[in-house]
Amino acid sequence: MVKRVLLGEIGRPHGVRGLVRLHAFTADPMAIGGYGKLTDESGARTFAITPLPGGIARVEGVTDRNAAARLTGTKLYVERDSLPPPDDPEEFLLCDLEGLRAEAEDGTRLGTVRAVEEYGAGHFLVLVGDTGERLIPFTRAAVPVVDVAGGRVVIVPPAEVEAKLGEDAA
Repeated sequence: MVKRVLLGEIGRPHGVRGLVRLHAFTADPMAIGGYGKLTDESGARTFAITPLPGGIARVEGVTDRNAAARLTGTKLYVERDSLPPPDDPEEFLLCDLEGLRAEAEDGTRLGTVRAVEEYGAGHFLVLVGDTGERLIPFTRAAVPVVDVAGGRVVIVPPAEVEAKLGEDAA
């Protein structure tokens, strides 16, 4: 399976000549054009993007506002293999965590990282195991070891909070 990395999203049209707003998720927003052909999530459609100052972009083949409007909300991906490796061995992309074995500190297998999701309060690892899915906050306290090369993450599950209806949370 080809792993794709989300690099940006096409926003609403800008003007009448096919320009679009571009939300680039790269460190340098102008660098998104240097990745060559970007694809949609399925990989079926490709896009050549030329970023312009001010968060605007030109999409090859899009020449009018109506065509630009049809692209609104399109997420732009690149294959993980086309990205350069991190400079520091301690660095990784969040997508590199998907598929890693999750284990407890004593080596007990807890499952596999299915996804990394973000709900506004930080990232969570979605673990799939024998007991179903669990969300683990992606913090150093809950995930003290990330060993991408070794294919594993070590999880220290936080104490789960349970509240019964009608009880005070005191």
